[in-house]
Amino acid sequence: MMNPAKLFKIKGAWDKFSQNHPRFVQFLGAVNRDGIKEGTIIEINVVTPEGKNISSNLKITQSDIELFKELSEISKS
Repeated sequence: MMNPAKLFKIKGAWDKFSQNHPRFVQFLGAVNRDGIKEGTIIEINVVTPEGKNISSNLKITQSDIELFKELSEISKS
């Protein structure tokens, strides 16, 4: 079981992140509403301040979906 103090700290950090990046949080909500299914591909692209482009992707597995559900439950606490 996770330490309740750590959960509280993570919740506070998420709240701050949500305030700083509301459009990204809305994006995550839209993705969640449409439902991520096994086989979905998520691509991530990062551009550093220097202009370096770093990208990767992953194909969602059933265990990933289970992890997302667990994290979602934590965030509702």
